Amino acid sequence: MTEVALAPDTTPQPPAMIVQLLQKLAVPFRVRQEQAGLNPAQRVQAVLLEDELGALLALFPQSQLLDLSRLAELTGRKLVAVKPERLQRMLSKHQLALLPGLPALTSSPCLYEERLLQEPLLLIESGQAGVLLEIPSDAFKGLLSKASTARFGEPLKLIQPNLDRPHDDRAEITQAVQAFTARRIQQRLEETIEIPPLPETAQRIIKLRVDPDATVDDITGVVETDPALAAQVVSWAASPYYAAPGKIRSVEDAIVRVLGFDLVINLALGLALGKTLSLPKDHPQQATPYWQQAIYTAAVIEGLTRAMPRAQRPEAGLSYLGGLLHNFGYLVLAHVFPPHFSLICRHLEVNPHLSHSHIEQHLLGISREQIGAWLMRFWDMPEELATALRFQHDPDYDGDHAPYPNLVCLAVSLLRSRGIGADPQVEISPALLERLGLTRAKADEALDKVLEAEAALRELAAQFHPHH
Repeated sequence: MTEVALAPDTTPQPPAMIVQLLQKLAVPFRVRQEQAGLNPAQRVQAVLLEDELGALLALFPQSQLLDLSRLAELTGRKLVAVKPERLQRMLSKHQLALLPGLPALTSSPCLYEERLLQEPLLLIESGQAGVLLEIPSDAFKGLLSKASTARFGEPLKLIQPNLDRPHDDRAEITQAVQAFTARRIQQRLEETIEIPPLPETAQRIIKLRVDPDATVDDITGVVETDPALAAQVVSWAASPYYAAPGKIRSVEDAIVRVLGFDLVINLALGLALGKTLSLPKDHPQQATPYWQQAIYTAAVIEGLTRAMPRAQRPEAGLSYLGGLLHNFGYLVLAHVFPPHFSLICRHLEVNPHLSHSHIEQHLLGISREQIGAWLMRFWDMPEELATALRFQHDPDYDGDHAPYPNLVCLAVSLLRSRGIGADPQVEISPALLERLGLTRAKADEALDKVLEAEAALRELAAQFHPHH
């Protein structure tokens, strides 16, 4: 008998209470490990919903989007996702990390999607992260004897977000705006959407960005005319993230000694744009705060850019700005479609298995990436920036200015792998790393450096939006 055979089995196991429950109910099951490429039609998504009448457990396949308005028509109730804190309390009572799709576990009534049982085998969460239970459909059906069934899911194959046809953006945005707002009179999109003009500070900064002869004095001059911006640049330079020696006494000091010309230009631009659209009051329950996500992404991109081979590096300042503004379309959606924006938030909460693109496509017919990129062009921002926003979810994008969206795509995925940000985790494609001239180890190293300074970064994010 070799040593190896004695090594304890370290593969994660389902929680004992769940195993006991299934044995007591005489339900056959196999333990499966979570892995990429499992069939979403077999995966059971369990969501606990509630309204003033109480809770309801909804079960549906991950190949569908749960449509809350259909659910409202069926039940006559206005159900939303149970608050994360309440769900946590319920789960921790049973020492579970995730909600298993077992009606017997909750005392709430259960409603399941009628197409759930079409696959011969189903995969449900065991309650332990990374561990699934495979149960034959006919056995699972036995667990649903007290449940009701209905059609409330929208198959994902009927929802096709436009990830890679930018020439259709204008028409799609116009159509969405006309369908969902009362402003149908004007023919031109730019007149239809009440987008605030670019603030004067931002206009001056953009002129400096493209002026090859611009000096530190020029940018200092622009920043100093905007007292709020000046205060932010100084406190930014003084923050523990940059650990600058000595006291920062002026904007010029901040630029020359700590931040450098490029970073200040892009930071100032990001701040000025951020002020044009206010943060929506509504947001999905589990969301990472907007500016925190923006600054983490920009900081990770900064690290990734430095790790790239010199000859392949894109312009550092612009790629940083792409990170800072990558989710700007979220603010635009909230600004253009206020009542529908709340609906998007509620749907994100009950469809944790889906990316926001699917939900926005289903509810509006466009995505935040399309409208964000459109606005960048409308404001005459650099084309690299519009491209970074537009193709950030396409890991295969290889067109003009590819490093910019590729870096956003990689940074967002890396942060997701550590639980920061929304949207489900996705495998990072080797081709994406290869195009940027990076290895996974190098990328993780850049990510670790940023996360080591997490407290300092949070402080920076708080300066963008002191009340959030």
